[in-house]
Amino acid sequence: MLLPPRLGLTLVILPFVITVTGGTSFVGTSIASTCPAPGYVSSRANISMMRHRKKMPKLGKPADQRKALLRALTTEVIRHGRIKTTLVRAKAVRKHVDHIIELGKRGDLHARRQALGWVYDKQLVHALFEAAPDRYGDRNGGYTRVLRTVARQGDNAKMAIIELV
Repeated sequence: MLLPPRLGLTLVILPFVITVTGGTSFVGTSIASTCPAPGYVSSRANISMMRHRKKMPKLGKPADQRKALLRALTTEVIRHGRIKTTLVRAKAVRKHVDHIIELGKRGDLHARRQALGWVYDKQLVHALFEAAPDRYGDRNGGYTRVLRTVARQGDNAKMAIIELV
């Protein structure tokens, strides 16, 4: 059975029979092959999308787990001042820590609510908003430092220490 051509392709659908052990069978249809329509010229055999402006590290996790991990790491960096983690995670969380400190320097109500929406500890946000203007008032960014350390024993992952400047 031939379908009308759409997007320059003609689909050929052929009937098939699958025999399953036990004597039952299933009769249905499937798409057997795709043939280009007459007069259709393809410039490429395989079309793939380019990842322009998609440099965010995925950290091997789905989006919800990645967001939770970055929120937890951000909270711990602000709480302890320095933490030890993998190099890729340290570089990924650096952006979020700098943003929260920028919000703390701004100090208005909207900035405080934005910080409370990201950082898990409410008292930590209040302490940050009290200390950030004094500590980082003369800096225009670069509130964190990533130091490489020795690789982790076991899986040889690159490790780093991220700390507040």
